Amino acid sequence: MKPSEQRQQFRLRKENGTTSGMCDNYLQANMIILPKDYAFEFLLFCQRNPKSCPIVDVLESGVVEPGVAGADIRTDLPKYRIYRDGKFTEEVHDIQEEWRDDFVTFLIGCSFTFEKALLKEGIALLHQDQNRVVPMYKTNISCEKAGRFEGEMVVSMRALKPNEIEKAVQITEQFQTSHGGPIHIGNPEEIGIYDIHQPDYGESISFDSTERTPVFWACGVTPQNVCVHAKPEIMISHAPGHMLITDQLEEK
Repeated sequence: MKPSEQRQQFRLRKENGTTSGMCDNYLQANMIILPKDYAFEFLLFCQRNPKSCPIVDVLESGVVEPGVAGADIRTDLPKYRIYRDGKFTEEVHDIQEEWRDDFVTFLIGCSFTFEKALLKEGIALLHQDQNRVVPMYKTNISCEKAGRFEGEMVVSMRALKPNEIEKAVQITEQFQTSHGGPIHIGNPEEIGIYDIHQPDYGESISFDSTERTPVFWACGVTPQNVCVHAKPEIMISHAPGHMLITDQLEEK
C-alpha cells in the first residue's frame, strides 16, 4: 500500500499491527506529544541525544498534520500509549478525546526505515519472519540530561549471523535520520540487558545464540523511558513498534 492508504487502514481500525515491513522505502517515525511547557526541554534533549532521538519533524502547538505526511497524528498510527505523571496508564487506537491545543508533537526517526535496505542485502529480520514486534530493551547507557528529561537509552535488537554484521553496520550508518549504525554488538550484559528473551518493549524473538549475534541500535522509545523522570502530567506516544508512516522517502 501507499502510505496514505495504509494510514487510512489505521484510521478506520481495519489494522493495528506493527508497521515493520510496511510501505517500503518510506520514512517511519516515532511520535512524542507533550504539553507546550515541556517542549523546549524535550527539543534540547533530542539535540543532545541525536542517536536516540533524530528529529524528523516538530509540529507547533495544536497542529495535527505534520509536514512529512498528509496525516492526522491523532488517528493515523495503529496504536498509541498514554503516560500520566510519568506512568504508563493505557493503550488506545486514537487520541482524539485526549487532544489539547497546547500539545506539541515531535516525530523522531525509526530504525524500521533501514530494514528494507538490510533485506535487500539478504539479511533476514527474525521479528518479521516470526511476525513479532521488534524486541526493545532498557540499558545502562545514560542519556545526556536536558532540564527535566534524563534517564537511560532504550535499544532495539536484531539477531544477525556473524558474516552479516559488518554489512549491516555499513548499511545502517548511512541512515542518520533513523538512528544510524548500531551502538553495541554482542554481549547484552555489557549494556545492562540480563535476559535477552525478556524485552522491556516489543516481543521476544527466537534465535540460536550459537548461530546469531545480538546487534543493538538506539531506539526512539527512549523518551518513554526518560518520561518517568520528567513526569509530565500527560505524554502521548506511539505504541512501541507502531509508527507513523510518512509520505517522505527514506533518507541516507
